Amino acid sequence: MAHVAAGLPRNRFKQAIRERRQQLGLWCTLSSAFGIEVVAGSGFDWLLLDTEHSPADVLTVLGQLQALAGHKVAPVVRPASNDPVLIKRYLDIGVQTLLIPYVQNAEEARAAVAATRYPPEGVRGVSALTRATQFGRVPDYGRHAAQEICVLVQVETEEALGAIDAIAAVEGIDGVFVGPGDLAASMGHIGELGHPAVIDAVTNAIARIAASGKPAGVLTADAALARRCMELGSVFTAVGVDVGLLARSTESLAAAFRPGGG
Repeated sequence: MAHVAAGLPRNRFKQAIRERRQQLGLWCTLSSAFGIEVVAGSGFDWLLLDTEHSPADVLTVLGQLQALAGHKVAPVVRPASNDPVLIKRYLDIGVQTLLIPYVQNAEEARAAVAATRYPPEGVRGVSALTRATQFGRVPDYGRHAAQEICVLVQVETEEALGAIDAIAAVEGIDGVFVGPGDLAASMGHIGELGHPAVIDAVTNAIARIAASGKPAGVLTADAALARRCMELGSVFTAVGVDVGLLARSTESLAAAFRPGGG
């Protein structure tokens, strides 16, 4: 086993998906430390802290990481884009698992990996006093950080699905995630996540990723589809979105007390 720097947190999520142990996830877009603390004890293996389609940024994610520090659930952060500056900033505050959106081909996958590696393997800028280094208290952080960094890339267009094998083959890619929402739009079925063609595309993509030897992941609130994807090889599976759960549950509660509602 490779040496791990003293004080460098082990990435149990990365180890779990490498061993193909199912990791159940929840998408989190409420963008607050308080909100993330509410769901931290709900029993999920990982929580996706979304900064692509939410008001969240580096500072709000920092607060969420601090709120999660006493919990076993793994934080996974989605930057707003495949941007080395954004990626660097999240790594520096201690993020160890990143889900990079809208990766279209192997070249973009290699760029995502390079953003998480120090030179000469990559382009991550060096600072010895970040939260990730425990402010200089993790000896030899620079030499060992990549061991515990998990790079997940999101395929969410027909073009990206055509490049799945090449993307999965990129060294340093730890998992490939299927994004049904943008994929549906790419196929001309925006908002129609249950369209048979979209379902077929998602399930075929999961099977291809699994066959490539890389862990596969997906987000779907459709329980039947989630279970089907698990059967096909999805090992990091998000099954709901915090905002959606809150909105639908409160609507149902209000409706139940309206005349004729309950």
